[in-house]
Amino acid sequence: MGLEVCVDTFESAKNAIIGGAMRLELCSSLSEGGLTPSIGFVNKIRRLTNIDIYVLLRVRSGNFVYSREEMDIMLFDLKTIKDLKLANGFVFGALTEDREINTTYCKQVISLAKPLPVTFHRAFDEMRQDPLETVNVLHSLGFYRILSSGRQETAEKGISLLKSMHAMKKILIMPGAGITPDNILNIRLKTEVNEFHCSARKRKQLTENERNHFRMGTVLERDYVMVTDVNTVRKMCEIIENDYE
Repeated sequence: MGLEVCVDTFESAKNAIIGGAMRLELCSSLSEGGLTPSIGFVNKIRRLTNIDIYVLLRVRSGNFVYSREEMDIMLFDLKTIKDLKLANGFVFGALTEDREINTTYCKQVISLAKPLPVTFHRAFDEMRQDPLETVNVLHSLGFYRILSSGRQETAEKGISLLKSMHAMKKILIMPGAGITPDNILNIRLKTEVNEFHCSARKRKQLTENERNHFRMGTVLERDYVMVTDVNTVRKMCEIIENDYE
């Protein structure tokens, strides 16, 4: 029971821990939906906290249809992080070109990760398969939980499906996408789920000296960065805890 916070910087991880997060999902490039983090980042956070750390396995942005070479990269990352004992679990999802579960790739990840648990991420929301049938398939494959918005833009809009998925009692269902202090209790009461996923980020304004003045990539440089907010995390954790009292 509690809040998983997805973070892509040391500052965000530290803020999530201070705010009371029960678990961290570590990634890089949240602006691209999250990619596999560096081992240096995972190592640093492992030494910062004893709370559970899950590591995202996603080699690139875009769709979840991976080549054999891309899978080899992710499997190498998984094995390296596991061998170094830096993570408590992993987050992964792979689809076929028909937007169905790539069972071959999923089995490889689950097998290599054992005995550590694996969460199937929001690739679930991009699928064409019947969602409840998909829950059964993911359970049979050995996934520990599903991160989902209920196949809607936000988890609040996907409450109906999330409730049905949770009611199956097959696998842990963790709502994610647009979770805020203003809607977390409503989602909790209507779905009866016990875990929630968010980034809880707010803008942190950069000074003139802190910001870049030349473009470093295809995205325009901004005068702010997005950082997990301590108070937002704390508020959501308190809401969840109070509902269970």
